[in-house]
Amino acid sequence: MSPAPLTIAIGGDHAGLPLKAILQEALAAAGHAVVDFGTNATASVDYPDFAHQVCAAVEAGRAAFGVLVCGTGIGMQIAANRHAGIRATVLHGTTEARLTRAHNDANVACFGARTTGPEVALDALAAFLATAFEGGRHQRRLDKINPPVS
Repeated sequence: MSPAPLTIAIGGDHAGLPLKAILQEALAAAGHAVVDFGTNATASVDYPDFAHQVCAAVEAGRAAFGVLVCGTGIGMQIAANRHAGIRATVLHGTTEARLTRAHNDANVACFGARTTGPEVALDALAAFLATAFEGGRHQRRLDKINPPVS
């Protein structure tokens, strides 16, 4: 995963539960503190409830990054990006993971348990956490997404 231990907020719906468990275990094994916002059961739940909790933790600084898992990752990404301080992206591989961190300073990684296998998700998450934001011209672009409050 990443070189220094981080606090990572994680959440998922019923469809994402198996992949969420795999990612959570890997994060803990890498020495990260994992704050689990659920779900931890197979009963049907609403993904926005978990996206909002994870994103609130990241926005408040209680977690450095968030990880969200549902069937496709798309619903989680949409819900997460409703938060002004969140830049969430669905990841399908390491190239996306590196570029979204380096160019977009993404802070929430979303995965689809029905679309991305565990090995690919683990590799993508490791790349996401290990990649720093490049700043420079990319910061200028981020400023245009969320302009400073006057």
